[in-house]
Amino acid sequence: MLSFDVLFPSVLNGLTTGAVYALVALGLTLIYGVLHIVNFAHGAALMVALYAVWLLKTHLGIDPYLALPIVVPGMFALGYLLQRVVINRASHGKDENILLVTLGLSIVMENLALMAFKSDTRTIDTPYTLTTVAIGPAMIALPKLIAFAGALVASAVLLWTVQRTDLGRAIRAVAKEKQGAKLMGIDVDHVYAMSFGIGLACLGAAACFLLPAYYVNPQVGGGFVLVAFTIVVLGGMGSFAGALVGGLLIGVVESLGGLFLGESLGQIGIFAIFIAVLLFRPQGLFGARA
Repeated sequence: MLSFDVLFPSVLNGLTTGAVYALVALGLTLIYGVLHIVNFAHGAALMVALYAVWLLKTHLGIDPYLALPIVVPGMFALGYLLQRVVINRASHGKDENILLVTLGLSIVMENLALMAFKSDTRTIDTPYTLTTVAIGPAMIALPKLIAFAGALVASAVLLWTVQRTDLGRAIRAVAKEKQGAKLMGIDVDHVYAMSFGIGLACLGAAACFLLPAYYVNPQVGGGFVLVAFTIVVLGGMGSFAGALVGGLLIGVVESLGGLFLGESLGQIGIFAIFIAVLLFRPQGLFGARA
C-alpha cells in the first residue's frame, strides 16, 4: 500500500490536469448541447490554439498567460466563422452532414499544420517552467497550479454566461427547443455560431494554460479529444456540471493509473471508466434518462 506522501501528490497532480481536461470538455459539451452533434474538429482546433500560443511566444515574445486576450478572442472568431460560413452552409441542416464536415475540417487543419510546421514537436521556455510550489508533502509545478486556477475561473465564467446572460438564455432555449426559439424571435443560426465560437474560445484558454508545461505538434489534439469525449459521456451529454466534475475525476484516475501501472499505461483507467459508464449508466453521472 502506497503512503499518503506518495498518493497525495499524485491526486493533486491529477486535479491540476483534470481542470484543463474539464475546460476542453466544457467547450465540447456546449457545442453538443446546442447543436446536438459531436464536433470531430475539436482536437484539431485545440492544436491550432496551441500553435497560436507557440507562435506568439517564439516570434513576438508574448508570455502564454498574457496571450489569453489574443488567443481566446481569436479562437472565438475562428469558431464563429467556421460555423457560419462552412459548417452551416455545407451541412444543409442535416446532423449527419455536420459530423462529416467537422471530420473534414479536422483533417484539413491537421494537414495544414503538417505543411507549415512539419511533424516536429515544439515546446517553449519560460522563467517559471521548472518552478515548483510545496503543498504539504507535494511539490507541484507552478504552471500546473496556474492552469488549475485559470481553468476553474474560465469554467466559472462560461457557466455564468450560460446561466445569467441574455445570450446564455438564448443558448439554453435553442438547446431545449429550436423551433420554439425561432418562434420567439431568436436568431438560431447566430446562436449556433456563438456557441461554436465559445466552444473554441474555451480551447484558446486551455492552450494558454497548457503550453508552458506541455508541447505542440500536428497530432497533439487527438489524445485530448478522446479524453474530452470520455468526460462528456461520464458527466452526461450536455451537462456543464458533469463536464467539470468528470474532468477532475478523469485527471485523478489518469494520475493514479500512471502511479500504479506506469506512465505508458496510465490512461487505461480512463477508457475502463468510459466502457463502464456506457454499460451501467449510459446517461452519465449528471445526465437525465431519456
